[in-house]
Formats: sequence, C-alpha cells, structure tokens
Amino acid sequence: MSVLISIVSFIVALGILVTVHEYGHFWVARRLGVKVLRFSIGFGRPLWKRVGRDGIEWVIAAIPLGGYVKMLDEREGEVAPEERAVAFNNQPVWKRIAIVAAGPLANFLLAVLLYSAMYLIGVQGLVPEVGAVLPDTPAAEAGLRPGDRLVAANGIEMPTWEAATLTLLDQALDTGVIELRVRDARGGSRMMRLDLRDHARLLAEGDLLEKLGIRPWRPRIPPIIGEISPGLPADRAGLRSGDEILLADGTPIRDWMDWVGFVRAHPRKPVTLVVRRDGRKVRIELLPEAREDDEGGRIGFIGAAPAVDQEAYRTQLEAHRTVVRYGPLEALGHGLRKTREATVLTIKLLYKMLLGEASIKSISGPLSIAQYAGISATIGLAAFLSFMGIVSVSLGVINLLPVPVLDGGHLLFYLVELVKGSPVSERTEAIGQQVGLLLLGALMLVAFYNDLTRLLG
Repeated sequence: MSVLISIVSFIVALGILVTVHEYGHFWVARRLGVKVLRFSIGFGRPLWKRVGRDGIEWVIAAIPLGGYVKMLDEREGEVAPEERAVAFNNQPVWKRIAIVAAGPLANFLLAVLLYSAMYLIGVQGLVPEVGAVLPDTPAAEAGLRPGDRLVAANGIEMPTWEAATLTLLDQALDTGVIELRVRDARGGSRMMRLDLRDHARLLAEGDLLEKLGIRPWRPRIPPIIGEISPGLPADRAGLRSGDEILLADGTPIRDWMDWVGFVRAHPRKPVTLVVRRDGRKVRIELLPEAREDDEGGRIGFIGAAPAVDQEAYRTQLEAHRTVVRYGPLEALGHGLRKTREATVLTIKLLYKMLLGEASIKSISGPLSIAQYAGISATIGLAAFLSFMGIVSVSLGVINLLPVPVLDGGHLLFYLVELVKGSPVSERTEAIGQQVGLLLLGALMLVAFYNDLTRLLG
C-alpha cells in the first residue's frame, strides 16, 4: 500500500510541477507571438493526444520525467515563408530569453503559492526542544543544555524542528557563526554563539542536528523490552518481553534512548545487564552484533524493540506539538520568504558540492523523490505541499544552471549573443549540447546510484 501511495503521489507531484514549468514557456511564447506546435507532459510514446482548434497538439507521454513545448523553428524542419515571422529562431534575443526563462520562473511562482497554501492550512510540527547535547560538539561548546528550546538564529524565528534545521543550515552556510536565542525549562531567555564554520563537517553525509551535537526531544520510552527477533543476540542472551533494563555494565539506563545509545556503542563487546523481571533483579550476559551504519562505522545491534505505552506516548507528543498558521496576507509573505530561503539554500548547497565541501550523496533521484512524496502525502496535505514546494524550487534552480540542454544553457548562449551581436555558431551549440547531455547523464547516474544505495541499505 505504501508503495502505491508513493507512486501515485510522485506522479501527481511531478505532473503538476512539470505542467507548470512547461506552461510558463507556453504562455510567454504565445503572448510574444511565437507559434506553438506541441505541449507535452512526459517523453516518448504518446499515451493520450488531442489536437486543439488552433492546431496545437496536447500530449501526455509514457515517460513522466519531464516535458517540453515544441515551437515552430527553422532549425528543426521546413517552415513556410508566410510563417517565418512566428518561428522561434527568428525572434529577437530578448523574446527568446523571456520564453526560456519563463519555465523556471513559473516553478518559483508555484513554490510561493504552495508554501502560502501550506501556511494557510497550518504546518504541524514539534517545538524545537533539545533532548540531549553530545559532548565535544558545537552545541556543547556553545553551552546548549537539555530542555533548552531553540527560539531564533540570527534573529530568524524557529517555531518547529523542521524550521530550525533549515534555518541553522542556511545561516551556517551564510555566516558560519550563529547568534542563537534559547529559552530554558524555567522560561528564562539567553543568547549563545554557535560556531558552524566547519562546512566540510556540516555538509558531510548524515543527520545535521547530530553533527551539531543536538538530539531533539522525544517522548520518553521506558527501557522495557517488547518484541524480540528470534536467533539474534537479545534472544540468545535470554532476554524476555517485559524485561526492564536497569544497568548495563554498571551504567544506569533511564529510558530506551539510553539503551539504544549504549548498545550502538558496544558492537561485539560483552555486556553485563541487570534487568527487572517479575519483580526481581536478574543478571544477563549479552553480546551485541556488529553492523555497519550510514557512515561506514560499526554499531551494536541486538534485535529487540521497546514495549511502548501508546496512550502515554501520544500524551507526551501532543504536549510538544505546535501548529504554525497565518492569515492570507501573512501566509503569502511567509510563502515568499520560504521560497527565497529555499532558493538561496539550494544554490549554496550546489556551490558547496562544486567545491567538494558537500557530499554528492545528498543528490536524490526519482526513487527517493517518490519515497519522500509518499511519506509527505501520508503525513498530510501541508507536508505534501511543503515537499512539492522544495522540489519546485529545486527544478527552478537546476534548470537555470548554465548547462547546455537545460534552460540555463540556452540563456547562456543568448547572453553571449547579446554581447557579440550574433548567435553562437551551430558547431559551438552542437558541442555544448553534447557536453550538456554527458553532464546530465552523469548527474542522473549519481542520483540513481544514491537511490539504490539508500534503498538497498
């Protein structure tokens, strides 16, 4: 069922994003007097086709990974003498620039509308309260403490963990040093300085907050064993469902997260446990297995899940949940700001990748995007709109890159034409197209490889 939701959500999201992008090209081309021959969503064999009264072919094709607007062009076929004036290649360079730039701009406008609608509906999230601070990390050096609630970074409010994560990353890439305002458990406010100038560490693969040394608050789950996987270390050691972990090698275990952290830190290391079972204390010898984590390191694993009191869990969660909602005008303003922030952050990350300071493993392909689409759709409409907003911004930014075959590559050629007073040669354009296809192909291979690595991992 989750796979079906992911597929449907992916098709709906991509269909809307591609349609808006191509309609930007189409709308401006028509307004500037260029003849349009075909408007296609998808590539390859047409699944559906209709010819309008104006002769335009409207097509939905088999491969839903893009689309195109085909305009009358003497470089692509014979054009009748009476129609040469409405051919794309015969337009002044400013018209061609406007038509090509309209697609990415339509994606940015769509992102503004999507984010505005998201804020109108209301964004649900958890308040950014710190659960734990890891030693020898930027958060520990700044003086952050468990129970602190993040309020603002460099003056930018952070009402939820999602907003906090994006704001911290954006400000770290911008200034490197963040003036962080927090509120402690008693309601007192204080300022601290968070040094995040180590961009290589910040942009390495893995969870951003973990690298900062921040573990978000989570509902407390008692360290009580629930389900045990047969044949794995917990089962072999004799642990039972209902056992409460009290001590591990003499270390008190207060909740399930303590227990998870302890196990992960002891791969292939014998551990002596003291558990409470049926009102009495029992000693158990346990040997966690070693497994590889996302960064290639070794972590401990025993094959046991917690026993969770769902009612208590929901009660704790609701107490920390918040909804960010605005009226129409405020929502539009926040939609504009969110789009600007997402655009700037995307550009910064791409720049850091070019410098080798950000991992290319963060590039996602269609499989990951489909997975994220399904997850966001399951969470709710606001989450799905947020997902579509960031993908729309990404499409806009990527299409403006100065790579031939992308809109940005065409714009680069037109800018050269403006400077030199004549179009670039057909040979130069052909070579550029070949280079662009190679770069795009390499990018797609990286994206698919990352997708498969995540799924198989």
